[in-house]
Amino acid sequence: MIHVRKLKKSYQDLQSGPFTALDGISFDAMPGQIYGLLGPNGAGKTTALRILSTVLRPTSGTAIINGFDVNESPEKIRHQIGFVSTNTAIYDRMTAWELVQYFGRLYGMDDEDLQIRMEHLFERFQMNDIRSVLGSKMSTGMKQKVSIARAIIHDPPVLIFDEATSGLDILVAREVLRTVEKLADQGKCVIFSSHIMTEVKRLCHRIAIMNHGRILAEGSIEDISQQYKEDDIEELFYQIISKHESEKQRTVLS
Repeated sequence: MIHVRKLKKSYQDLQSGPFTALDGISFDAMPGQIYGLLGPNGAGKTTALRILSTVLRPTSGTAIINGFDVNESPEKIRHQIGFVSTNTAIYDRMTAWELVQYFGRLYGMDDEDLQIRMEHLFERFQMNDIRSVLGSKMSTGMKQKVSIARAIIHDPPVLIFDEATSGLDILVAREVLRTVEKLADQGKCVIFSSHIMTEVKRLCHRIAIMNHGRILAEGSIEDISQQYKEDDIEELFYQIISKHESEKQRTVLS
């Protein structure tokens, strides 16, 4: 479903010179699987997700999503994915219904099919009571429900959740997590980025731990835990990142 090979993204900074945000990462994510991308701020997670969603172009390497290359077929890929984050903009002057409908039409959905799909999603996410609420009047939880609905209105095979529960209260966050689980149960391929290790342990079938644009460890949580002889996922994450930071510092000093 998603096949990433030696993906690299570099920038030219006028003051500090070349900067590598992604340094040749490779991974696979399959249908029905929740694949976690973990790492501290600046690890390269968001850069990777922006490439997968065709917002950025890679410097080199390949990313294939459901058979389409991000470089060769970006428009086709946009029909294959749904993207959700806490920074997804909600238009202040559009109601919840109008916003989801607008995105369905952008995806070229037939009006009758779109109506049926919207009725289903608004019922499923308990959004019927906010159909006529303007974006400017929505709570954070309402906005996130609308963001998810518009991301999956066209029923894409791939979903990307970038820190999608950050800043949400516990009730809304749990609803988002339940939605992610249900999507994977339906056979969707889900990429899930989070700083919250309890979410990762609950949801993810496989994970990649990143730092400074590189994948340091990849596999199931159980396999990585056995490799590093650490069962606590927060401690596991800390050990792997700390070891890499120490090695990087020694390289700089030498």
